[in-house]
Amino acid sequence: MLHQIISLKSLGFSLDDIKHRLISLETPTDVATALTEQADSIRKKIEELTASLTAIEQLKEEVLQMQTVNFKKYADIIVNLQMKNEYYFLIKKFDDDMLDHIRKQFDQDNGSDFIDRFNRLSDEIIELQKTGVSPESEKCQRIVKEYWGLITEFTNGDMSMLPRLMEVGNIDTATNAWEERQKIVNDYLEPALQVYFSRLGENPFEGVE
Repeated sequence: MLHQIISLKSLGFSLDDIKHRLISLETPTDVATALTEQADSIRKKIEELTASLTAIEQLKEEVLQMQTVNFKKYADIIVNLQMKNEYYFLIKKFDDDMLDHIRKQFDQDNGSDFIDRFNRLSDEIIELQKTGVSPESEKCQRIVKEYWGLITEFTNGDMSMLPRLMEVGNIDTATNAWEERQKIVNDYLEPALQVYFSRLGENPFEGVE
């Protein structure tokens, strides 16, 4: 009995588990079943701990880059890491007012949907750029219209937010893969948006400071 308890304890079984297992481990099949269940439990814990460790390391990197203590931003970063949002690192670029707006405008479900649509359009824009499609083309302008729709959805129609969005999205020199990708999108979109607004007969950036 003592050897059984010691063996099970060394394999990570809790005392509660052992107490309930002692009376049922009578055949090799019983033992194998118990070990399989314990292995599954340990694998799950390892996955959870690995995810937690990754999140901690990523959060630590963001904290050091921010160079200021802001627990609301930390909480937003953690939520986005849990959502597996690859753009979590952008949070440090938003001011508190912008983050408050994002919290009110998006929950986990519609936030993920927005990101998916943003990624899809970005992929399409990069493909247009690679194949040399003119910013004035009907195909480009259709995508630009959809992209601008995403921006107005993000701001909820509040054009006063545009300068802050432009500041976040402005990339002089790319320092990571996302910035390299976004710089391609930005450079292609700039003339395409000018065409779009000229055809629309209005420019939402005029008069916005």
